[in-house]
Amino acid sequence: MEEPRVKRPKISRDEDDYLPGNITEIELHNFMTFNHLVCKPGPRLNLVIGPNGSGKSSLVCAIALCLGGEPQLLGRATSIGAYVKRGEDAGYIKISLRGYTKEEQITIVRKIDTRNKSEWCYNGKSVAKKEVLEVIKKFNIQVNNLTQFLPQDRVCEFAKLTPIQLLEETEKAVGDPQLPVQHFALVEKSRELKKYKKAVDKMGDSLKQLIALNAEQEKDVERVRQRDELLEKVDCMKKKLPWLKYDMKKIEYLEAQKREKEAKKKLNEAAKMLNEFKAPIEKQKQEKTKLDDQCKRISNLMNENIKKRNDRLQKENEAAVQARSKYKEIEDLRREEACRKQSIIEAKMKLADAERDLQNLPAYEPPKEEIERLKSQILELTSSAHQMMQQKKEKEKSLGLMKTTLRNCVDGLKDMENTKTKLLHALKKSGAEKIFEAYQWLELHRKELNKDVYGPVLLEVNVSNEVHAKFLEGHVAHYIWKSFITQDSGDRDFLVNNLQPFDVPILNYVREESGQKASSEISKQMHDLGIYSRLDQVFDAPAAVKDVMTSQFGLEHSYIGSDKTDRKADDIAKELGILDFWTPQNHYHWSVSRYGDNEMSARVEPVHDSRLLLCGLDSGEIENMRSRKNELEKLIADAEEGIKSLQVQQRLVEDEAAKLQKQREEMVETARREMRKRKDLESCVEQRKRKLVSLERSGDIETAVDKLIEQAARSNIERLKHAIKVKDLLVEAVSCKWSYAEKHMASIEYDAKIIDSEVNLKEQEKFAYQASVNLQNCQQDVKDYSQQLLAAKRNAESIAIITPELERLFLQMPTTIEELEAAIQDNISQANSIVFLNQNILQEYEDRRRQIETISAKLESDGKELQRCLAEIHALKGSWLPKLRNLVSQINETFSRNFQEMAVAGEVSLDEHDTDFDQFGILVKVKFRQAGQLQVLSAHHQSGGFQLFFILFLFKISLIVPLGWLMRLTKEWTPLMKERCFSN
Repeated sequence: MEEPRVKRPKISRDEDDYLPGNITEIELHNFMTFNHLVCKPGPRLNLVIGPNGSGKSSLVCAIALCLGGEPQLLGRATSIGAYVKRGEDAGYIKISLRGYTKEEQITIVRKIDTRNKSEWCYNGKSVAKKEVLEVIKKFNIQVNNLTQFLPQDRVCEFAKLTPIQLLEETEKAVGDPQLPVQHFALVEKSRELKKYKKAVDKMGDSLKQLIALNAEQEKDVERVRQRDELLEKVDCMKKKLPWLKYDMKKIEYLEAQKREKEAKKKLNEAAKMLNEFKAPIEKQKQEKTKLDDQCKRISNLMNENIKKRNDRLQKENEAAVQARSKYKEIEDLRREEACRKQSIIEAKMKLADAERDLQNLPAYEPPKEEIERLKSQILELTSSAHQMMQQKKEKEKSLGLMKTTLRNCVDGLKDMENTKTKLLHALKKSGAEKIFEAYQWLELHRKELNKDVYGPVLLEVNVSNEVHAKFLEGHVAHYIWKSFITQDSGDRDFLVNNLQPFDVPILNYVREESGQKASSEISKQMHDLGIYSRLDQVFDAPAAVKDVMTSQFGLEHSYIGSDKTDRKADDIAKELGILDFWTPQNHYHWSVSRYGDNEMSARVEPVHDSRLLLCGLDSGEIENMRSRKNELEKLIADAEEGIKSLQVQQRLVEDEAAKLQKQREEMVETARREMRKRKDLESCVEQRKRKLVSLERSGDIETAVDKLIEQAARSNIERLKHAIKVKDLLVEAVSCKWSYAEKHMASIEYDAKIIDSEVNLKEQEKFAYQASVNLQNCQQDVKDYSQQLLAAKRNAESIAIITPELERLFLQMPTTIEELEAAIQDNISQANSIVFLNQNILQEYEDRRRQIETISAKLESDGKELQRCLAEIHALKGSWLPKLRNLVSQINETFSRNFQEMAVAGEVSLDEHDTDFDQFGILVKVKFRQAGQLQVLSAHHQSGGFQLFFILFLFKISLIVPLGWLMRLTKEWTPLMKERCFSN
């Protein structure tokens, strides 16, 4: 019984008939072929029809790029900058989406420029691309899914999808969002299931092999175990051997401790006898110490006595010296009195001579009026020279400013008259603001380049004809004029890295030897129609520059004609096949459809004046600059002449002032000299008067002599007192000397007694020392035996730790070292008598047994994981497969019904592969004749047109296609299609 058709789920629309995520408006600016375009799609089927080159594909590109797509998705250019309209620097795409409600409008803007930079805006705010992709993802818009969005350049790519890829794209485009997630999880789980199955089978085989091998080796293993028991017994005996050695060391250690106790007892007895000898010696030493202290005290008194005597003798000597000095002073005074009288006579004679010289000195009156007159004249001349100097500085300053202005004027005139500078100015005005800096940088670094570098291109191109300059500038893109052209990839990278801040393009030229250039001859038919040259023949430039411009803009295919050509423009494309040519008034350009229908579209543009190639400055401005230069030169000459005149006048005034200053200084110096001479004589008279008065006042010598005699008498009395005190100190010193002798003799007697006692004490100390040495030897023996005992114990413990079980086994073994070693040798001989071929059989048996246990545990664990994986696959499959079958059934129902209406048959089915979920796919089968069989749709069995309509029917995709292609498809399918095939 045929199953009932599955109903197509009804899509609910709001009052405005739009669905959430529908495009409500598209706005393009400077994008591909459009200057500015606003398009408002309807809520249902939208069909864009127009001639080739009208911009239908531009709408598709704009939708893809604004909704998160990359340029590679469209199969056209690989960079975003290529979508900016030629001749413009930037553009933008703006798309408005319908939100979840009628009032909610979502606006996405993508701004692009020729530097391949993009800026994203969401509802008027600048955001990252990630946020825009999240918004698009909410509406399940997938421009990179060929089953949802199919650009015309990728139709063939869609037809190449395999059934598996077709299923994956279908799940993403029209299925439940969980379907691709569940499908991916099932693929991963199926791979995991295969891995577990393979592991379980492999481990089961390994386990059977190991069990069989162990069963074959059980008898040999038993013999090995008997030998191991003997060797184990030998090992046990070897464990007791170090413990027996430990017991022997312990006995030796106890005997050493006993000897140590006896030596310690003898040392104590010797120490007691030594203390008995030391007591009387200590008492004698104490008595001797007291006598020594008394001797020391008396010795100190004797030293103090000596010190006092020396002090008194010194004072007595000082008093004698003072008395002798007084007597000497008396004699000196009497000699000085005789000399003073002679000096008074000489002083009176010198004073009379000085007074006579002062009276004979003539009077001098300085010329004050003459000096003041000269001073005023000098001030007037100095002031006049200063004013002249200020005038000179002002004129020099003004002259410097005029010279600076003249240099600037000359430089500006040179720049105006320089052709390259004119062209660089023109480029700067046209938007290349940093072209001067870029050109100067290149000139400075040319030595660092590998090959010649040309640029900017505007400086390299020479056009002699004004009309041809208009044509060339209109044909070539603006960016080429500010470009720099290299001939080496290393130079290109060097310039790109360093000229990036100046915003200038860098082009690398690679010479192509095999290229065939178009013929340069103009045929007679062309001449008849007014064409007289090609655009690549009307200008001169270096070969590299010319090749780049020609290859970039097709100059060899653009022709130049006259007014006659303008009148016969329509005939030229038809008769000569020339698709691009220039006339004095217009530029004609024909384009042929890229889709093979040979349809042509024409574009006519007026010829604009040249802004770059024929640029120039106003000649009046240059003439004004020249007149200004001449005027400045004349002013500078006049200023220099005035400065020279001022310099001469200033020098004359300064010489006159210097002459007067010299006269004044001579007068002042003469007056100073005369005044100094009179002052010197007056000073000399005063000094001699004072000296005479001083000599006359010092005449009372007798009083001084009496005073010195009295001082000498007092000094002699002091000498007598000191001599008496010295006598008393000598008596006291003799008494101290006698007492010191008595105490010192008693101390010597005690020294003899102490020496005798110490001889006996040394004999006793020798005996005590021998006892001490003996004790140290015994202690060293105990220490050595203790270390040996510890070493023996550590050795024994390293071999075996005594446990109750081991102690029980030790009791059954021999108790002496010799007997134990003999028993060990016997057991080793018995073990060696058991011989078998495989020495590692027991190790292999045990290893294999452990492998059996490990593999059994792993087999059990993997078995559980296998069951868990199967359960998870069944659960996921139970959720995923019914949904997928339902979805394929809906697609099949729609697909079959549409094909039946076209009198052909079609079927869409799910290709299932049990648990191989990575092999699931969608099979599309079609047939065109009643007698034929359904065949799987592929890129090799059906035409491209059929594939396109299959896509329309299967996935409800709206395509924007060229008119010519659509017409061919409709001619082929018109008998089979009905109007409702295009219903929503």
